Amino acid sequence: MTTEIDKKGINWFKGVLSNQNQLEKNKQENDEKVVETSLPVTEKSEPPSQNDSNPLFSRDNQDKIALDAFVAIENLLKDRQLLTYKNHGLEDQLNAANEMIHRFKHDQIKKEQLIQEKNKDIRELETNLTNKQMSYDQLLEDYKAYQLNSNIEYEKISSQLQTETIKYNKLHEESTNNQYNSMLKISELDETIRNLEIENQKYLEQYQTIMREKAELMKTINDFTDRMSFSLLTKTTSNPESTE
Repeated sequence: MTTEIDKKGINWFKGVLSNQNQLEKNKQENDEKVVETSLPVTEKSEPPSQNDSNPLFSRDNQDKIALDAFVAIENLLKDRQLLTYKNHGLEDQLNAANEMIHRFKHDQIKKEQLIQEKNKDIRELETNLTNKQMSYDQLLEDYKAYQLNSNIEYEKISSQLQTETIKYNKLHEESTNNQYNSMLKISELDETIRNLEIENQKYLEQYQTIMREKAELMKTINDFTDRMSFSLLTKTTSNPESTE
């Protein structure tokens, strides 16, 4: 906005300078004409007008002072015309400047309204940005607290895991030792069972041997008993006959 106003002001200033240059050029031309008219009457005298009816203002038969006075008056009149021209030019420039100022004021009002609207938008954006910054700060604080709690929980879990790992290793070692001891005990028991089975087999064989021997002994006893019984019966039978 400021750049456009500056450009307009520069263009107006260039127009004023160009008008002033034109006025200076016209003044220079008029000054050259005045210099020509101010030369001596003998070299640059104008022919007397045939229409001049008043001999008082006729340049004929006038002395040098009168002619200089005529030239001075003409120069004054030309300067007056030049000043009048300059005044008209300045009035035109003033009117143009006033119109431009009016346009500038109108544009400035529009620009100020636009600036107010933009400032309102900027304030709203700043408010939203502030709210978002506050939300971001709160989220950052929450994240830091969460990270701190997570680190604490991680340390606790890591410590517990390390403790449980140590316990597991100890239990695994104990289990391995127990398994090894169990295997040794089982091997020992298996050896004992095998020995017992061998002893039982021996005892069974001895029992069977004893039972066979007992059976044979019982058979022998029974046979002896039967023979003794038969013998006694025979003797008993023979004794009564002898008695008679």
